[in-house]
Amino acid sequence: MKRGMKKILFGFLAASILFMNTGCGKGDSKEQIIVFNYGDYIDKAVVKKFEKETGIKVVYEEFLMPEAMYTKYEAGAVDYDLICCSDYMVEKMIQEGNLEEIDFDSMKHFKNIDDKYMDLSKSFDPENKYSIPYFWGTVGILYNTKMVNGEPDSWAVLWDETYKNNIILQDSVRDTFVPALKRLGYSINITDTSKLDEAKRMIMDQKPLAQSYLVDEIRDDMANEQGAVALCYSGEASMAMEYNEDLAYVIPQEGSNIWVDSWMIPKCGKNKTGAVKFLDFLCSEEAAAANFEYIYYGTPNKAVYDSLDEDVKEDECIFPDDEMLEKCEIFKYLGREAEQYYNAMWKDVKAE
Repeated sequence: MKRGMKKILFGFLAASILFMNTGCGKGDSKEQIIVFNYGDYIDKAVVKKFEKETGIKVVYEEFLMPEAMYTKYEAGAVDYDLICCSDYMVEKMIQEGNLEEIDFDSMKHFKNIDDKYMDLSKSFDPENKYSIPYFWGTVGILYNTKMVNGEPDSWAVLWDETYKNNIILQDSVRDTFVPALKRLGYSINITDTSKLDEAKRMIMDQKPLAQSYLVDEIRDDMANEQGAVALCYSGEASMAMEYNEDLAYVIPQEGSNIWVDSWMIPKCGKNKTGAVKFLDFLCSEEAAAANFEYIYYGTPNKAVYDSLDEDVKEDECIFPDDEMLEKCEIFKYLGREAEQYYNAMWKDVKAE
């Protein structure tokens, strides 16, 4: 398979847009499934093909960040049949008893998921009962080689006054704390409040240098040379790099986050059989290949990976080598008390 060009949606994404009819609340239906996923995180043609092949209507809703997903899920206004979200949120929902075990035996395409990603998933789903990996990647620095001197292989570049008003950060509490925690030599999963306060002070010192706090818009702004450096997800970085050959991506030497986005089946769902059929369809080589070409994050689907051209497999932005990954940690769910502390710190950062 050859690497395809991605379509960057400039001026992209409101937080809760729907690309299909979502006229469903707590109704019971055996002919539809209600799916909740990150924005622009699936090829719409894949969804339409599933609907055509199975006769199951997909009511599809999008969110921007895991915390926004959980807030809406917890409100209980919609009985979601499937949710895709990040590792630590999967762990949280497992601990709270909100998820159904997945019937893997009924899935003929589940065999395509590489065992190493199921093993990686054990860090948040210890028995591999409740989740299926969808995509994975890292958090690093996307930078413009014309605007930055050398390779910024340290998080320190995000505090470099040389790039004042040209630094773009993530509008995400856990992600934005990664550079500070790693610069301090701490785990990205610490709960020690004194150490977190130390990291917060670093972030407050950084704030006057920042141009903006964004999410998916980072790829657009960097592609359009609206910033010199950005805290960025690997897949977003790769998409931006396709549109601007002067961009490059690096995982800093201090280490970073490796993340896994996974599908899960909430207990509140009304069509668990349909949910499993959709999961199985997504695990097929055809659907997973289409989604890889559309999203271009690391795929856990071995059948798709084996079909890729060697230059794609060697793209360290998408498939970093083991040496890089050894420096990275997966986010853990830290418990409600720590979660509240992080959110309070983030509120202070954004308020000042």
